[in-house]
Amino acid sequence: MCPRRRRLCAILKWMLQYPPTRRTPDEPPIDVVFHALSEGNRRAMIDRLLDGPASVSELARPLAISLPAVVQHLHVLEASGVVRSHKVGRVRTCEIEPLALSTAERWISERRAAWEARLDRLGGFLAEDAHESGPSKQSKKTRSKRRSQ
Repeated sequence: MCPRRRRLCAILKWMLQYPPTRRTPDEPPIDVVFHALSEGNRRAMIDRLLDGPASVSELARPLAISLPAVVQHLHVLEASGVVRSHKVGRVRTCEIEPLALSTAERWISERRAAWEARLDRLGGFLAEDAHESGPSKQSKKTRSKRRSQ
């Protein structure tokens, strides 16, 4: 493959993997956070970082992927705002950014509350409907027993 084509392929891969985001420094957009959380290896890295800061090599150790793949996953996590890192000497240390995870938690909580309210209304409607029509309706077994007597 010629160098120009290789460079264009690399640019295209970068564009597809890291879409441009319009985010404020305070809070990342929810779709970017969920994209970061959508892959198992990234979730495993986040689980490890919940215990405290870790170097890239510590994050890579339990995973069955190469170190360059771990670095790519970390780029996605950093771009989403879920993880931040800093380099001291030759060691890059990563840590969780709680604000990004609280964004996802708040979004889920809002949806959960809306659905719980809807299900409560449905339950109330079904209970009211069963109470109103309960005594007057007879089951098929009850009607068949009366016919056979």
